[in-house]
Amino acid sequence: MTDSADIRFLLAIQEAGSLVAAARKLGISPPAVTQRLQQIEKKLDTRLVDRTARGLRFTEEGTLLCQRGAHLVQAFDTLFDDLRARRGGLVGTVRIRAPLGFGRRYLASVVSGFQQDNPAVDIELTLTDQPLIETADRYDIVVHIGELPASNLIGYAIAPNARFVCASPAFLKRFPNPQTPDDLAHLPCIVLRENNEDASLWQFRKGRTARSVRVPSKLSCNDGEVIRQWASEGRGVILRSEWDVADDIAKGKLVRLLPSWKTRDADVIALTRHRAGLPARTRQFMQYLQAQFRPAPPWRSQATPR
Repeated sequence: MTDSADIRFLLAIQEAGSLVAAARKLGISPPAVTQRLQQIEKKLDTRLVDRTARGLRFTEEGTLLCQRGAHLVQAFDTLFDDLRARRGGLVGTVRIRAPLGFGRRYLASVVSGFQQDNPAVDIELTLTDQPLIETADRYDIVVHIGELPASNLIGYAIAPNARFVCASPAFLKRFPNPQTPDDLAHLPCIVLRENNEDASLWQFRKGRTARSVRVPSKLSCNDGEVIRQWASEGRGVILRSEWDVADDIAKGKLVRLLPSWKTRDADVIALTRHRAGLPARTRQFMQYLQAQFRPAPPWRSQATPR
């Protein structure tokens, strides 16, 4: 290989998952993809991809080439992006993956503002209910809320975010206001299924006292907006991020329960694959993102009881 073009080609096949999808992504015909892959394998005298009726499977050599090649391509791109940035302005593409609700409410406007200030930068924003899946390594930045499971990704603090137990005023007219976390085991609750967490096990702390409560739930969803709507309709108690319910609490649509008991924080962080060698566009977007939530995030400007 004399340049990075062949590595980029293999990475496109790996990301697409099939030769047909790769052809669509690259804007060429499937036979052309097959022919070029064969040429690369012949050049290296190594089989890189096994093609079967079930799909593609990269060989050990192909996997190694993609893994190490991805780092080389990124270093190559970073070098030339920094050189271009010195001549004025940012260029290139920033690929971002983020949670659905937070992405819609807070991140979309940040992305739009940054792109407007840097018109030569393309931004691909993908919103999902599972930001931290295997494909996360295909993105430049992954926005995550909550504890970070074991990972080789590098985290950057974006904003503090607590979690509140809430219910509607109408619900509290029909059911007693819980005095301790244990009381939740006897109340209708609504759980949010996300990040493969144990959604119905709610954990609390008050000083040195800790409580874990398995809450009953007839309603659950993987979309936070849906469970917030159900709670507003009086269907049950929810445990939800401060960023999502602060406005409703301030307006009286929801009431915070058990304010003296603290649940586990779910701070907003941004993740990258590497600490060093990030392209200028990625570094500056990260700085821009952090600045939008300082000195305090918008949900802390609400008159929410703390």
